[in-house]
Amino acid sequence: MYRIGQGIDFHKLVEGRDFWLGGIHIPHHKGALGHSDADVLLHAICDALLGALSMGDIGQHFPDTNAAYKGIDSKLLLKKSYQLVTERGYKLVNVDSTILLQAPKIRKYVDDMRAAIATVLEIEIDDVSIKATTTEQLSFIGREEGIVATANILLQKVV
Repeated sequence: MYRIGQGIDFHKLVEGRDFWLGGIHIPHHKGALGHSDADVLLHAICDALLGALSMGDIGQHFPDTNAAYKGIDSKLLLKKSYQLVTERGYKLVNVDSTILLQAPKIRKYVDDMRAAIATVLEIEIDDVSIKATTTEQLSFIGREEGIVATANILLQKVV
């Protein structure tokens, strides 16, 4: 049996925050604003994993009202989300994701992000796809006010 999950996350970009994306730090003059490290890509993957098995979303499991998650490394949230999936008898087949941002250009960081995600999710790097696009300077993304990530995942029941 297979289950498909889809996740999406948005974060505002602000001066004075570290920019974490796909589990790695990327040098930039802005970073995502959030209760955790605000890694929009990992949050979208968490939502995809949880959604595939109808287990709610990242906010339900790791609420921003809980001080324990203040500034937390989102790789830990991803690990905990995947643990919930494996406890229900499923394994991850693959991740396909898209990041929408105007800047910085992330092509040179994609393989490091793929490796970080693959390590946390215990899958091969070739099972993690990360694509990026700008919005051609349109909307809040184009004005560098925010970032969006989407993720689709496929789970397989372990027999």
